[in-house]
Amino acid sequence: MPLEKGVLIFANYTAKVKDTGEVIEATGEEEAKKLNVYDATRKYGPRLVAVGEGWLISGLDDEVKRMNVGQKKEIELAPEKAFGKRDPTQTRMIPLRKFGEKADELAVGDEIEVENRVGIVRFIGSGRAQVDFNHRLAGKSIVYDFEVLKKVEGDEDKARALIDRRFAGEGGKVTFTRRGDEMEVTIPEDLFLAEGLQIIKRGVSSDVFKFIPGTANVIFVEKFVNPKPEAKQEPKAAEPTPTTEEVPKPRKRKQQATAKAT
Repeated sequence: MPLEKGVLIFANYTAKVKDTGEVIEATGEEEAKKLNVYDATRKYGPRLVAVGEGWLISGLDDEVKRMNVGQKKEIELAPEKAFGKRDPTQTRMIPLRKFGEKADELAVGDEIEVENRVGIVRFIGSGRAQVDFNHRLAGKSIVYDFEVLKKVEGDEDKARALIDRRFAGEGGKVTFTRRGDEMEVTIPEDLFLAEGLQIIKRGVSSDVFKFIPGTANVIFVEKFVNPKPEAKQEPKAAEPTPTTEEVPKPRKRKQQATAKAT
């Protein structure tokens, strides 16, 4: 049965440039090592995908809608359905002096930011640099090996998956509970300084509202733990109350008569 729009799934895939075989992405660790694109700094594993919600490039999203759980498929996307055709108007010649002290460090192929736009240096000469603001994969056909592993069902599993996605490898440290129409998300102290934490929290709440119907509020709790908790003192055992037989009887004082001298 084809996947419906808005369904959450876990998928594995690799993506390559058709003409050159350049590997763009691999979600599986073993596959990344096999293709010589393994990066020890990133987390590998099945990717959470919301079908038809723009989490994938449009052409791939359209193809995944037609797939079933457990299906594996090779998908070839033409440039217009992948990262777009090349647009010649997106190339500019920029004087090197605009790059200041970094002008001497520029090299062809460098990715740079100019006026809040990211481009690639295509040519340097005559005191100028040609910067291409097209996506680096524009004009290229892309081939995906895509496998739908499973559908995410149940509010608990959906919340876990959505939190893990936003916290990028650290989600296992975050706990949550649901009470009625509220969800409480507890963030541990070692994630307080995570880059873009407020944006992450906004993303989690937006995802929960969208994919877990009936949620009215998402409450975030920042949890501090006492590093040196006071040792608990065990209460002293009460001394047994002596029985009547055990209670010592008071001894009578001997009265000593004093004789008066007559």
